[in-house]
Amino acid sequence: MDRTRRFPSRRRLLQGAAAAVPAALLPAGHAGAQALAVDYPAAEWVPASTSNYTAANRPSTYPIDYVVIHVTQETYADTLAIFQNPARRVSAHYVVRSQDGHIAQCVRDRNVGWHAGNWTYNTRSIGIEHEGWVDKPQYFTHAMYEQSAALTAAICSKYGIPKDREHIIGHHQVPGSDHTDPGPYWDWTRYIRLVNFA
Repeated sequence: MDRTRRFPSRRRLLQGAAAAVPAALLPAGHAGAQALAVDYPAAEWVPASTSNYTAANRPSTYPIDYVVIHVTQETYADTLAIFQNPARRVSAHYVVRSQDGHIAQCVRDRNVGWHAGNWTYNTRSIGIEHEGWVDKPQYFTHAMYEQSAALTAAICSKYGIPKDREHIIGHHQVPGSDHTDPGPYWDWTRYIRLVNFA
């Protein structure tokens, strides 16, 4: 009897050990690791600093009842940098790029993003930032509307949020807010229609 056949090779042992390693311990470049980090499959994981949100276990700890629509008043890249800066004390769950609608997820849905300026609304909502400025409607591209609406539709379906203006709100509608976003050029009729047809 050949003894080498009775025992797995060293290579087989190492492959088996690698398969048993939890995904959280694998290097960031490992195939599939990004997919585990996001709640919305089309999003890229670009994590905010842990100093800029509250760890939670939503919807068990807090129900998720709203989607809050924001406009960054910054570029896409600068917004991501702000969320990664621990001194800034701000974050949203998602950021949508103007040019092509590319989506970054910065905070997991289960955690509380610091985006609404109202603790109760922060605990009960998902925040979506959109690259651009409230007074520059050229930033609100067709790609941005489409991709953002698909994201909002997925969030509403996942958490049982009605796809209407009472539950998909602008930052300016949050009680106590001094913000004006998404502003007068955001096309709510178009957006809600896209959400409902996504």
